[in-house]
Amino acid sequence: MIAGFIHLVWKVIWNVVVVLVCAGLIFIGYKANQPMSVAGAPKGMTYVEFIQDRLEAAKTVEPSRCGWGMMLSLAALGPIYSVVYTEVAIHPDGFLDKVTAPDLIFPPG
Repeated sequence: MIAGFIHLVWKVIWNVVVVLVCAGLIFIGYKANQPMSVAGAPKGMTYVEFIQDRLEAAKTVEPSRCGWGMMLSLAALGPIYSVVYTEVAIHPDGFLDKVTAPDLIFPPG
């Protein structure tokens, strides 16, 4: 009887996760095809069109000439940067805010 209850709970959790993932994918697919409301984006451009434009631009740059060391360092340090700047945003005037290099993207304070 306990095993049946655990199995039922597991199935409910599994089904909820599947429904949430599917709903999330549908939402992202819907929103990606809507015009963006970003200040720098051309009027009426969707996110899908923006990504297609960036992929075309990347083909002209020839990524093989960029140097793999820089690409690998960005891939390795990107998650660390996101954690550092999130921490600075959560705790302004904290230790990390004082020792982190200022970034023009983020307003001071």
